[in-house]
Amino acid sequence: MDSTTTASTLGSIAKTQSQMKRRRARSKRITVALFIAPALLVYLIYIVYPIFGTFQYSLYDWKGGADKTFVGFNNYAKLFADSVFWVSLANNLKVVLASVFLQIPLGLLMALLLFAPIKGMRFFQTVYFMPFLMSTVAIGLLWVFMFDPLNGSVNKLIGLFGIDNVAWLSDEKTAMASILLVVVWQYSPFYMILFKAAIVGISEELYEAAAIDGAGPWTRFASITFPMLLPTIVTSSILAIVGSLKAFDIFYIMTGGGPNSKTELLGIYMYKQAFIHFNMGFASAVAFMMFLLAFLVAGTIQYMEYNRKKKEAF
Repeated sequence: MDSTTTASTLGSIAKTQSQMKRRRARSKRITVALFIAPALLVYLIYIVYPIFGTFQYSLYDWKGGADKTFVGFNNYAKLFADSVFWVSLANNLKVVLASVFLQIPLGLLMALLLFAPIKGMRFFQTVYFMPFLMSTVAIGLLWVFMFDPLNGSVNKLIGLFGIDNVAWLSDEKTAMASILLVVVWQYSPFYMILFKAAIVGISEELYEAAAIDGAGPWTRFASITFPMLLPTIVTSSILAIVGSLKAFDIFYIMTGGGPNSKTELLGIYMYKQAFIHFNMGFASAVAFMMFLLAFLVAGTIQYMEYNRKKKEAF
């Protein structure tokens, strides 16, 4: 066999191998696409399409029937001119602050306590997590009874110290703080579980090496635990912020947005406009604004975290 034939044969083999690699790669892409397609279809139908549909409805004066009148951005102009909208937005920001600066630190503290050398920690873990397992409706009604100005257990407790009864949920000064207390109590266990899972994933060798070097508990937390928990803290912050911006149930159950809109949230505001006043177009504008706020905040946090990781890489 001469050199020309050998070269031709090797070229044919290389070409065949290249074709086989392309077929395998194409087959792999098709397989991946087939597995992704059902989830992608559900996502497009139930997430993406409703977002664009909501924006479309927000451009109409629509009462929920067959008749719709195109009004452009008039609903948004009315929205920004409505004082209740700004009060609701401010209240949502209060929920965001309570979630980020109270729920997450409290969840981290509870997670750290679970690793403390204290007997009966398994019992406390169960007790800690119970509020998150309860129905929001049950929690709302439970605390409504506890905050009752006449027979509530909260007023009976403070009465032992000589403090007069307080109308917790009907007083403009205390209504918001009372509900935020319930929200923090209910959702802190969720972040406790996230932090506990993250702490379990930290190598014990790091702590052992730090202990050998003479590092105390606070030093080990500041130099090992906290830095390793930063990704979980970012994720928890996104969940807390997005969840706070769409909060509805516990506030509606306990006060319905009162008194005098002091506990009104964007979700309650949207619900009232849609199902009490039947201003579906206007309610759609409120809903789309809620989506934009959550999207922008979550996107900003993710972008900041991406830049942080990029700087650490260099």
